[in-house]
Amino acid sequence: MKQLRIPPLLVDIIQSGILACEGVVFDSRDACPACGGPVSGYDIRKKQFAVMLREGIPHPLHVRVKRFCCRQCGLISFADEPFYKGTRHGSPVVDLCRTLSTNIPYHRAAAFMTQVGIVIDRGTIRNYSRGSYPEIPTSDLFGVRIPLSVISLSSLIAGEGGRIKGAEALAACGFPSAYRAAPDLPPFSEQRDEGDNEESDEKRQPEHPEDR
Repeated sequence: MKQLRIPPLLVDIIQSGILACEGVVFDSRDACPACGGPVSGYDIRKKQFAVMLREGIPHPLHVRVKRFCCRQCGLISFADEPFYKGTRHGSPVVDLCRTLSTNIPYHRAAAFMTQVGIVIDRGTIRNYSRGSYPEIPTSDLFGVRIPLSVISLSSLIAGEGGRIKGAEALAACGFPSAYRAAPDLPPFSEQRDEGDNEESDEKRQPEHPEDR
């Protein structure tokens, strides 16, 4: 397939925006999303945010998301995080997939993603394009519609000159976790094993209420 003509500066903006989230910790939750009760720290999970090409080799990019246990109903819930419900990529990656697929076919959107250094297949882009998500604010850069979440993250990392904080990343992403559907409530024993795209990162170390 003939390569798309993508301006190098646009590639830099997209890559820096996604890479800005590498290693960021998301550890904020005020209350239980089910009953509104108080929560205590439960553990921290490592989640894959994206897979980036580095010198042609795929490298997973991860973030860390804290989980909390409700002291009232026992629900285990994640901190506010830049993921849409039921997706395996960070919300800016999903935003980019959906924005591209509104203007070009899925296979060309997949080729675009590869050229900007993001590994994602045509089928996943198609699924994201058909999903039910909030409206995506966009801006036109070099004749290409790009999600503001990606642009904001790129601007943020440029301004900070280093690692950004979880709250800053959430704000740049438009706080997508606020749009998550209400959680299902499986038996308490099953709640501890929930999550499709996370893996245990640290041994569980319950916190006392006064630690919050």
